[in-house]
Amino acid sequence: MSEIFYLIRSKADGQYLVARPRVADAQEGEANPGFLLLFKEHFDALSYLNTHGSDVAPRFAVESIPRDQVGSILKRWGFAGVGIVQDPLLPRVEFLQQDSRF
Repeated sequence: MSEIFYLIRSKADGQYLVARPRVADAQEGEANPGFLLLFKEHFDALSYLNTHGSDVAPRFAVESIPRDQVGSILKRWGFAGVGIVQDPLLPRVEFLQQDSRF
């Protein structure tokens, strides 16, 4: 069986929820492709939305994706990598570059 991840996606424009960590040596105005946020459980994605965006939560949906399709999403959307949310309430996120695990 393949591992399943859960993503948060805008109902309005179809964009995924991403993290854009600040980079110390980045130039102002430089494009930051961001890291696609992945959740291990459906309820973790919902908890994240309700905790950190309760006022906009109805504008988003949670979708599932098999692990083997994550790489194609990263390439298609041009993300730098993934951020696997370990704790949705704090939040605590493990960032992985695109070429490291996916």
